Amino acid sequence: MHQASVSAPLPPATRAPRATRARRRFLLRALGLYQAFVLARLALRTGAGWVAGAVGDWFAGAPGREARRAARRARDLERLARALARLKGAFAKAGQFAALRYDVLSPALRRSLAELEDRVPALPLAAIRSVVEGELGRPLEALFERFDPQPVGAASIAQVHRARLPGGDEVAVKVQYPWLEGSLRADLALARFLVRTWTHGRRGAVDRRRLFEEFAAGLHEELDFEREARVAGEIAANLADDPQIVVPRVHPALSGRRVLTLAYHRGIKVTDRAALTRAGVDPAEVLRVLARAYAKQVFVDGLFHADPHPGNLFVLDEPEAARRPRVLFVDFGLSKRLDPELREAMRKGLYALLRRDAEGFLVEMDRMGMVAPGAHAGVRRSLDFMFARIAAEGAPLGLASGQVLALKDAAKALLERTEGLQLPNELLLYAKTLSYLMALGQELAPEVDVMRLCLPYALRFLAEG
Repeated sequence: MHQASVSAPLPPATRAPRATRARRRFLLRALGLYQAFVLARLALRTGAGWVAGAVGDWFAGAPGREARRAARRARDLERLARALARLKGAFAKAGQFAALRYDVLSPALRRSLAELEDRVPALPLAAIRSVVEGELGRPLEALFERFDPQPVGAASIAQVHRARLPGGDEVAVKVQYPWLEGSLRADLALARFLVRTWTHGRRGAVDRRRLFEEFAAGLHEELDFEREARVAGEIAANLADDPQIVVPRVHPALSGRRVLTLAYHRGIKVTDRAALTRAGVDPAEVLRVLARAYAKQVFVDGLFHADPHPGNLFVLDEPEAARRPRVLFVDFGLSKRLDPELREAMRKGLYALLRRDAEGFLVEMDRMGMVAPGAHAGVRRSLDFMFARIAAEGAPLGLASGQVLALKDAAKALLERTEGLQLPNELLLYAKTLSYLMALGQELAPEVDVMRLCLPYALRFLAEG
């Protein structure tokens, strides 16, 4: 892939006005005024659309009226997703966080928010240059021999650029958006309002304070790239015994709280079957590597890469790939370490599931703070239904991946219907990671039983008690 040289410094005549505009935008962001304006405009447009639509509904028959309302709801969800993607940072993250909340939000809203990862627009090089230079203390041209001005990817809190070091090493540079630290306080105040709005009207008790504290804690973690570097190093050490798993090496001298520089590896997305076929790579072998890696992380290590979408998983594009493919993991910002108490409750809950002991399972749910006061009877009825489904499928640890995915969909529906049930975000990420692995197995190599590959690690998890 060709890399363009770093753009030359702007002439003084044009640079000063741009710098002034950048400072003005930064101030508006830090005060929360820009974010409030975007959200207020969204609310006004949405409200005006519903008023105008309600007038038109008077002249439509019953079927047409419902179709018009459905179209308005879809349009408003699309507008919300676009606005959050444009705001980036806490707002895009709030949307992604909310997309996991099967216990709080409607399916339509979650589907719209789940697409945020692919909607975030990139910033031009001039907007992120100051972050790199301010964090690393030297001009961009002195730090890198080449720095591609076009990012290879943009996400909610950062974008990634390819670069080359003076010694010739190829690297990927993850750069945080410049306003995030300065605007975090205002962003979280507005995000708190959004959490209250999204959960308004939810049947049963919703602990809004707990929801927001989980979100804020996760956001603080993701904004700290030094933490991400440490986590990547720890996961690399945990998986070091498997030569088919690769975690990029961090360049500490070119990294800080807002900039993270890692070794660059050319790779093929694990879901790009055509490219894998051209490289002679067996998808079933890729799946076996992924299953080993994730099963060890979630069942044994308790620290896992919690963002396993296709943009973060690659097969290294190298001559040996056809014989022995190596899988590359990138982006460890969303990584979770399970609290020991939560791990113990999960272990006992799994024992209760194996014994088909719904009462024992409910006790462990209580230990994890999942059941609101007064909601036990309804939760118990839902558990009885779920345990009956599992019993009809067979022994829990003997289920095939397809059966697990079917049960996952049933469990999601149960969460949506059950009042007073609220899951810790770590548990939702844990479940999301495992369910993604199962779904990826169905896509890559349906003949491979992912559950069977994970079973030794699950048994080791059970044996820790």
